[in-house]
Amino acid sequence: MNRVRAVAALCLAALAGSAQGQTVVVKLGTLAPVGSPWHEVLNDLARRWRETSGGAVVLKVYAGGTQGNEGDMIRKLGVSQLQAVAITNVGMQDVTPEPKGLSLPFLFATDGEADCALAALRPELEAALLRRGYVALHWNSLGAMHVFCTAARPRPADMAGARLFAQDGDPEANEAWRAAGFRPVVLASTDMLPALQTGMIDCLPSVPIYVLTTRVFERARHMMDVPWGHLFGATIVRREVWERIPEALRPKLLEAAREAGRAADAELRRLTADAIAAMRRGGLEPYPADPAPWREVVAGIHPKLRGGVVPAQFYDLLMSARSSCAKRRP
Repeated sequence: MNRVRAVAALCLAALAGSAQGQTVVVKLGTLAPVGSPWHEVLNDLARRWRETSGGAVVLKVYAGGTQGNEGDMIRKLGVSQLQAVAITNVGMQDVTPEPKGLSLPFLFATDGEADCALAALRPELEAALLRRGYVALHWNSLGAMHVFCTAARPRPADMAGARLFAQDGDPEANEAWRAAGFRPVVLASTDMLPALQTGMIDCLPSVPIYVLTTRVFERARHMMDVPWGHLFGATIVRREVWERIPEALRPKLLEAAREAGRAADAELRRLTADAIAAMRRGGLEPYPADPAPWREVVAGIHPKLRGGVVPAQFYDLLMSARSSCAKRRP
């Protein structure tokens, strides 16, 4: 009997060793346009992981929305057709609602305030993701979003008649914008450009690099110079897939991901200024706007946002972080 047990133990050990030696393939989907800075960051991360793991972890990047919009990719993530996604904090609403709170309109006055709030709230955000079975590998500050329109709309009253792009899958937020007097048109993010071309929408909030890369500015040539909000990105992976990677290897891969994220932040800030300059040469027409009336309109719907769009407990933490970060402003 002891001999049988010994043979069985040896067989199990051999099987365990074989399983540990298997290559872990991580298929990652993203809307980042092919050749864009975000795409290059992910390609660089794939290279680092391959080198760091000696080929034991292979990251395959599917860019340009080939896996569908962000909601589609989250659904594929849920059924293991994808193992990871690099998406915006707004797109994460299909996983957990807390991250989209960072992109509420006119919440932060500067990029520095937005970055400060993200740093303060990261533990809460990552805990919320972990509770739902996902590990956050890194975060990116994608910068300030501006409103791009087919005509200049400097005041809230000017926006009242405009058809404004609104992300699908978030009915509470869209109802709040209607309450503010806006006219949201609910679409998938991959339908944004066709909708602009056909006149389904007149305005859309986005970051300048994306608008340049997708040539959206050729249709929506008028950009409000006041930031509408701030956009963040993150790369998340299914926890069960992450835990298939040998434990000793995970900290090295995580640090590689965070290094890539930090490098991307610095590059994206530089490229944002370059993107606006390039679009101006191509016919973009920035126009000035007074942020005060916009903030007043948004403040009026905050009771709907707290608990409706953003969980009340996280909303309160967000407001506290915003206040604290604003006090640090030079």
